[in-house]
Amino acid sequence: MLKGFKEFILRGNVIDLAVAVVIGAAFTAVVTSIVTNLINPLISSFFTASSLDNAMVVTLNDSQIKFGAVLGAIINFLIVAVVVFFVFVYPINQLKKRAERLRSKGVVEPDAPITELDLLTEIRDLLRSQQAPPQPAGKHADPLP
Repeated sequence: MLKGFKEFILRGNVIDLAVAVVIGAAFTAVVTSIVTNLINPLISSFFTASSLDNAMVVTLNDSQIKFGAVLGAIINFLIVAVVVFFVFVYPINQLKKRAERLRSKGVVEPDAPITELDLLTEIRDLLRSQQAPPQPAGKHADPLP
């Protein structure tokens, strides 16, 4: 039972997921700070409100409809999407394309991470180099010149 649990915990997927959750939480704190302390005050300045939650409020029969809060949520979502794309997705995709171009040319960066394909290719090449053609042996074999 403990062996099965240990195998489960040490799987790459579980550890990758844990790392992703931790990084996601830290990233969320950074984006929230940018949106709360930078973007919201800039937008609120156009509406002369202290925050978007208090902007564009319509009172209808003692109920408050907060259009500013909805607008703020939409803007927050768009800002998060833009930051994630331009700070993480786009640069990482460009690095992957560059690394792939270098690999296709046969040039590998010294600090480039080793991929599974690189490792399998190296293993294949080592196995090929270790395999020598079979040599005849025994008393009936022709002597080598």
